[in-house]
Amino acid sequence: MTSRGLILLGCGKMGTAMLSRWLKYGLSPSSIWVYDPKPTEWLHDQDVHLNSVLPDNPAIVVIAVKPQTITVALQSVNHFDNGTTLFISIAAGTSITELESSLGAHTPIIRAMPNTPCSVGYGITALYGNTNITKSNAKQATKLFDTVGHTVWLNEESEMSAVTGVSGSGPAYVFLLIEALASAGETQGLPSNLAMQLAKATVTGAGALVQQACESPAELRINVTSPNGTTQAALDILMDKNKGMFPLLNKAVEAATDRSRELSNE
Repeated sequence: MTSRGLILLGCGKMGTAMLSRWLKYGLSPSSIWVYDPKPTEWLHDQDVHLNSVLPDNPAIVVIAVKPQTITVALQSVNHFDNGTTLFISIAAGTSITELESSLGAHTPIIRAMPNTPCSVGYGITALYGNTNITKSNAKQATKLFDTVGHTVWLNEESEMSAVTGVSGSGPAYVFLLIEALASAGETQGLPSNLAMQLAKATVTGAGALVQQACESPAELRINVTSPNGTTQAALDILMDKNKGMFPLLNKAVEAATDRSRELSNE
């Protein structure tokens, strides 16, 4: 891959997160071409090819631009249509069909849905490829996104909207949980800085525990819940069948999924 090079179109927050991890894990700066109309100071400090002439036959083109600018961005790379360049798009709401209309129906294309924890190496990226991708293409994509966390492959492209509702938008739900937990602590008399410290550490610790433990989340919950104890008193509220977290999150994820489908014209 490095001998033919990688092109990164767009280097905003997600593009920067991916690029920093790729460089950290050994991808040579000399093998990377980045195009971004407003490069950051950090990007200028890297040794990558920045807004320069693109290589003739790159191994991979990663499309990390906003959906509203993707048509223009693809015009700069749609001449790589000989079937040997793998295109990976993280542009939300842009379908394989739309990408093929610009890049050619015979072009290997993968859609990717990473999330913001990629910036610290704890992301999760869902991948789906068209019928043109090879086993080698799949390995290349998996390797790229494994550097920023974990990867999963979808069986159907239509699953991408639900993925958006769960993991794509999901970090915001967790951030809101931290806000709400800290606010509740303040209401019970804790200083605001202490309440926030406790909330952040609790969510971070619980996340690390659920990743490492053999037990399921439900089992872990039961393990810390004594009958008629303090945790049980709280869970009686949070697990209410009509007003608790399950129906509330179902509605939230449904709303995000529906909006993703609207944007994707699914």
